[in-house]
This record gives sequence, C-alpha cells and structure tokens, in this order.
Amino acid sequence: MDILSKQLSDYLENLVPPRHPELKKMEDYAAKNNFPIIGPICGHLCYQMARTIGAKRIFELGSGYGYSTAWFAQAVKENGGGEVHHVVWDDELSKMAREHLKTLGYEGTVKYTVGEAIQTLQHSQGPFDLIFNDIDKADYPKSLPLIYDKLRVGGVLIIDNILWSGRIFDDMDQSDATKAIRETTGMVMNNDRWVASVVPMRDGLLVATKLR
Repeated sequence: MDILSKQLSDYLENLVPPRHPELKKMEDYAAKNNFPIIGPICGHLCYQMARTIGAKRIFELGSGYGYSTAWFAQAVKENGGGEVHHVVWDDELSKMAREHLKTLGYEGTVKYTVGEAIQTLQHSQGPFDLIFNDIDKADYPKSLPLIYDKLRVGGVLIIDNILWSGRIFDDMDQSDATKAIRETTGMVMNNDRWVASVVPMRDGLLVATKLR
C-alpha cells in the first residue's frame, strides 16, 4: 500500500530520473503479479543514500527478484566498485534476479545467496557500509543486534515497511508482525547509538545512521 495520495505519488515518481528499460520491466512484473517491491521513489532514495555515503559494501536481508538490488548496485558501481549481497530464500527469485541484474550490467557487482537472510549475514564478513532490511516482519527485532554489529560506524540502515500499510496505528492490531514493527521502530528511534528518521513514502522507510 502506498500511504501517499496518488497525486503526490505520481508527482514524486515523475521526478525520478529516467530508468533503464530493464528496471521498468521489473516494475511492470511487480504490478501485474502483485509482487511487493520498493518502487522507483524509494529505490531512488536508496540509491541516493548509498551514493551519499560512498557505499562499496551493501547487504540486503531479503532481496526479492533484485529490484532494490539494482538501485544499490548502480550506486556501488558509480562509487568506484564493490559488492551488493543479494539474499533470498527462493531459488526461482534468485534466478530471476540474476537474469535482470546481468541485463543491467551488474554481473561483477552482485553476490547471490539462496538462504535465510539473518543466518547469511551472521556468516558474512563485515563491516558493511549499508544494510537494507526487508525480511519477515516478525524477525525485525531479533535482526537488529546483528545488523548493528555488521554495520560500520557512519553506515546506514534502511528498514522497509515501517508504516505497515497503516496497521501500526490500529491499537487493535496485535499481530506478531505489527508488534514487531512497532518494537523495531522504538529500538532504533529511542537508541542513542543511532540517529534515524521515518520517511513516509510508499509503505514507509526507516533510515538510520550508526553513530558509534
């Protein structure tokens, strides 16, 4: 769910610079198959954050078929090269990602893993400049200590779906996922080891910088 009005969402999307046809193809697939991707507005913000901090090592917890990976890979490539870790449970999604990202020219930039995201991060060599978190929402809180350990000082954490289609505002919603998102938001926003903001675009992004 896009929490922005259609008028504002369309306006912001029209401000995003022209995209590679393969990215548009990925967007069309998501629309036709109701597959959740971050979309061009949030994708461009992710790209901007990665460029701003000069990110060369990025880790994605939950990568889908590579849409967000493409934005991060573009940034890393323009930052002089490095690596983006694409991690997803599903073999078919990993295969789709490889095909899309190869077409986009990111063959040497993206490292692929089919497996559980938190476990994969645990066994990956840090530190990372940027970590993107889009795993099962109920697992958000338990992922934070590991993310903190694997992120460099000055690095950026981006968490997707932090407004959860407005469900976080419903006091009657006490589902595991909704409670986990509320808990995660508090764990970051009320922690002096981070400086963070909630960006109310699409389904909400929490963008945090590790201070120490």
